[in-house]
Amino acid sequence: MKYFVTFFSLLFSLNAQELINHFPLANTYSIVARDPKTGEIGVAVQSHWFSVGTVVSWAEAGVGAIATQSFVNVSFGPIGLKLLKEGKTANEALQILLSTDNAKDYRQVAIIDVNGNVAAFTGKNCIPEAGHIVGKNFSVQANMMKSNEVWGMMEKAFQNTKGNLAEKMIAALEGAESVGGDIRGKQSAALLVVKGKASDKPWEDRIVDIRIDDNPEPLKELKRIYNVHLAYEHMNAGDLAVENNDMKLALEEYSKAENMFPENDEMKFWHAVTLANNNRFKEAIPVLKIIIEKNSNWRELLFRLPRVKLIEVSEAELKKIFK
Repeated sequence: MKYFVTFFSLLFSLNAQELINHFPLANTYSIVARDPKTGEIGVAVQSHWFSVGTVVSWAEAGVGAIATQSFVNVSFGPIGLKLLKEGKTANEALQILLSTDNAKDYRQVAIIDVNGNVAAFTGKNCIPEAGHIVGKNFSVQANMMKSNEVWGMMEKAFQNTKGNLAEKMIAALEGAESVGGDIRGKQSAALLVVKGKASDKPWEDRIVDIRIDDNPEPLKELKRIYNVHLAYEHMNAGDLAVENNDMKLALEEYSKAENMFPENDEMKFWHAVTLANNNRFKEAIPVLKIIIEKNSNWRELLFRLPRVKLIEVSEAELKKIFK
């Protein structure tokens, strides 16, 4: 409560220009959305502003997602989520946030709650081109754009793309960029997806959390890293299978990961180890030799595995083969 009182006192004590000086100028385009089938909620953003994901995108499992941008009132993120958690709808939370901000004409914000209610606002003093579209289970918004086609193209891309929520939101960002995007160019991007229902394991509730903070092609890099994320989800599933002594499943999961990134030595290594643990050591040997020739540290790691029972081949046997 003390934080809220202090913050709102600050807002009412400053004029519009002073408020602008207090908040980051993260003019940008973004999307907040919910997958009605899975319940997943997310926010994706790209901007010509350093580390845009640290100020614009906010989401919490079982609660909702928020994008706060333009002359960013960063507090709209955590306070908005708190309001949603207390039971306010997206529109109720938005109205409360705007009612306490005497520089709201410079703000752009979108909120989606866990039930799919959506609300958005574009202040009259947001730098043109600026606007938003609220649809069923999503909102797209943009300001300081090269053209007024941006948010319309984001809507089309999101609705016409098949795939999971993250993939559809990435498509929306690509749609924005296809018609000019941010008039200043591009620098950073972020993608955040959480579960629709919170669990007692909060570390598992954040499904995707990727930020590209400083890159000449942030959206392309975001998409690349997202694909790496998908591959390592298979790696994680393979590791879990090893923990459960299900080597057949581990082999399947490591194979899927390697197929996505066939030049990744990490994936090749664990795939080969799993082959060895499935009585296919002869198949693993040439793979391991190639990896070790490139980097001898893999040999040292390989010899450590028998000691912790992660490979069903003795250290002595390994030394005969990998001299």
